Amino acid sequence: MRNLKPRKESDPKYMWHIEDIYKSDKDWQKDFDKASEGLSSIKSFKGNLSKSAKELLASLKAIDGIALLIDKLYVYANMRFHEDSTNPFYQTLSEKAEMLLIKFAFETSFLTPEISALGMEKAIEFLDSDKELKAYSHFVLNILRQKEHTLSPECEELLAKAGEISDAGQNIFTMLNDADMKFGVIKDETGAETELTKGRYISFLESPDRRVRKDAFDTLYDTYLRSKNTIAAAYSASVKKDVFYASARKYPSSLEMALADDNIPVSVYDSLINTVHKNIGLMHRYIKLRKELLNLPELHMYDLYTPLVPKARMEITFEEAKKTVMEGLHPMGDEYLKALETGMESGWLDVYENTGKRGGAYSWGTYSVHPFVLLNHNDNINSLFTLAHEMGHAMHSHYSWKTQPYIYSGHKIFVAEVASTVNEALLIEHMLKNTKDPLQKKYILNHFLEQFRGTLFRQTMFAEFEKKTHELAEAGEVLTCDTLSSIYRSLNEFYFGDGLVIDEKIDIEWARIPHFYNAFYVYQYATGYSAAIAISRMILKEGRPARERYLNFLKKGSSEYSVDLLKGVGVDMSGPEPVENAMIVFEGLLDEMERL
Repeated sequence: MRNLKPRKESDPKYMWHIEDIYKSDKDWQKDFDKASEGLSSIKSFKGNLSKSAKELLASLKAIDGIALLIDKLYVYANMRFHEDSTNPFYQTLSEKAEMLLIKFAFETSFLTPEISALGMEKAIEFLDSDKELKAYSHFVLNILRQKEHTLSPECEELLAKAGEISDAGQNIFTMLNDADMKFGVIKDETGAETELTKGRYISFLESPDRRVRKDAFDTLYDTYLRSKNTIAAAYSASVKKDVFYASARKYPSSLEMALADDNIPVSVYDSLINTVHKNIGLMHRYIKLRKELLNLPELHMYDLYTPLVPKARMEITFEEAKKTVMEGLHPMGDEYLKALETGMESGWLDVYENTGKRGGAYSWGTYSVHPFVLLNHNDNINSLFTLAHEMGHAMHSHYSWKTQPYIYSGHKIFVAEVASTVNEALLIEHMLKNTKDPLQKKYILNHFLEQFRGTLFRQTMFAEFEKKTHELAEAGEVLTCDTLSSIYRSLNEFYFGDGLVIDEKIDIEWARIPHFYNAFYVYQYATGYSAAIAISRMILKEGRPARERYLNFLKKGSSEYSVDLLKGVGVDMSGPEPVENAMIVFEGLLDEMERL
């Protein structure tokens, strides 16, 4: 039976160099002690921000320094924890870092109310009087824009103190999903018993053997069904947290609160859902084409991932994947490619799955070091595109960290998915153009169609689920497992249409989506995908001018609102046009697949 290896038996060649952050746990502890001492010094700034521009600047700089140190501590502890979530030592470090972060939020809770109290006139006077302070303009003016939702210093302190409690739902789900759940064993195509893991699940669903696909589907969801009430309680707690904070801060809804910090109108969220609804016939058409090409009497949920061209199943090793990504991103130019190669060859990546390792993939890191990328690589086309996707995130961080001060070194989620998806779009265009084998071309075309299904349609369905669940909670309804599963089933029926059998076990799929614990996060995959399709086509069509606009976008971090950042590249997300144009691309891909 093929079981996962423990981390200590894995090949160090394919592990990230987390020692680039701290060479040892002792070094981490030294900085932890230093940060703890630094937190106590923050009190001295309280009540002084309005005295002078000099006092405001000194406070902001000192707080940034402590924030950067805590960020470094938090990233290291949690990345170590994600290497093996069964390791109790790093569980403890992760919890200590979390408590430090919560304490930081508490100690700095006076910051927003005091800046709000400055008023616009005095704030602008301060900002204009000091060149160094002027760099904080976007940060300060953004706080003043949301003044009506800022509470008194005492109330802000109370909310900050509640931070650890408010994250309980997410923490419970994470431990259950990543550490405690075991999904059992299934037989692969050869009859060999193989452990089912979250990392292997999609690979099994891609199998040409329908029995394998169904076994993986049933086994995975049977596991979630056994914990359905616990997970429903965890998710309900997370939603209630969102509703509570929105009410406390006087927002009309938790959705509006989630979008407010980046100044994104609720109309952007609603426009995405409405535009996808308007074009849902294209999704139904794709489902019917899938059923026809797979030559199945009935298409089931476990048939959605298997390639439409099974004879052209592409096995791509990790080394081949790196080479292909470099070739596919050639239009990005030498500067980008050099940094990309450095990242893939210099210990940024943690490649293969091991016992207890966090599922999925992400890019993370800390401003004072470099980005890191967690993967769970399988030798297939999905993992190839995951590499391109996560390196897009890493490059976004790389450029932002090189050019922006710490205060703007991050990037809002609304634009984060643009950087990752531009990479995927360029890679797939490269592969379609350069693949001579007709079967492989169909296979890649199928993958492009699946990107639309999985990102534009599926993530919008997720966004609609979140909207409905939060609206129910805001109306005082109880979110039971049955309620959540009923909502989820109805959405599947609408999005997939009558060409697909909506298997009963798919009703529980909501229970395995970790992003639901970061409210109103997933819609940005869909908006980001639409923006990325537009940007990638600009780069391919215009060349250097579009590439320069895009690199400038990557370098700006969060120094502007996301909608404005995208306007700088040439994409206006305030209306339905980018999503409509993405639908036109999807329809063209459907036409081509039908011709082939």
